[in-house]
Amino acid sequence: MSTEDIKHIVKQKYGQAALQAQSGRSSCCATSSTLKECCDPITSNLYSAQESDEVPEAAMRASLGCGNPTALTEIKPGETVLDLGSGGGIDVLLSAKRVGPTGKAYGLDMTNEMLKLARENQKKAGVENAEFLKGEIENIPLPDNSVDVIISNCVINLSGDKDRVFREAFRVLKPGGRLAVSDVVVIGEVPAAIRKSVELWVGCVAGALSDSDYTTKLASAGFEQIGIEPTRIYDIEDARQFLAGQGIDVNVIAPQVAGKIMSAFVRAYKPAQRGCCAPSCECTETIR
Repeated sequence: MSTEDIKHIVKQKYGQAALQAQSGRSSCCATSSTLKECCDPITSNLYSAQESDEVPEAAMRASLGCGNPTALTEIKPGETVLDLGSGGGIDVLLSAKRVGPTGKAYGLDMTNEMLKLARENQKKAGVENAEFLKGEIENIPLPDNSVDVIISNCVINLSGDKDRVFREAFRVLKPGGRLAVSDVVVIGEVPAAIRKSVELWVGCVAGALSDSDYTTKLASAGFEQIGIEPTRIYDIEDARQFLAGQGIDVNVIAPQVAGKIMSAFVRAYKPAQRGCCAPSCECTETIR
């Protein structure tokens, strides 16, 4: 599949998810007692009941993430946060509450339906220090060195050009800024049949990087202090669930991928620069 094909497929899938959320049906993510329709093991049970109560129910319904980046990284008052692939806005709204009135939370999404839903959720939540931008995560519409924290929830694996995503993330982060994302990561090799599946690509599996590739690509973009922390490793029964109905022999393939696919929290930092150390201000020595 080409990069443009992948974008088209992802737009369709996530546009449908937004409309589904608006109609009152869940895309499966929370533990709220009002959301009973949870489905696959990747997107289910990611947020606490308390977090579910902090945002509109439609934001929870629209979540198709694989983790909870706002719970796994410290977001400080006054910081600027950017969520890559913000969907219905759940992680942006939670971040906005954490940074407080002196901070700002941006959400970036390429899907019109999701942007409309996110802005409606923002109004319902009464959050003023958030802004939802239309754009692609490969071309972030923000200036250089403008963001303290980048979060993302199972979106980077959907991109057909992950190297560019990481370069763009590095560009917009301030020196010393941090990347803190939840994503699906592969341990070792998975069968070719999975990589070729369109549905499994939009379902966060086919496009997932291996742990070693993830680290290599982040380092190539300039990031340091890279860490990958498993948050959920999928067993054979999990594999049966997300492989079902994909035109794949589940009985053959599920045992081959059990334990090889995980949700993970990925951390990385942009090197921090010292203050100018010469009258000409040409010194760019970094703190290692």
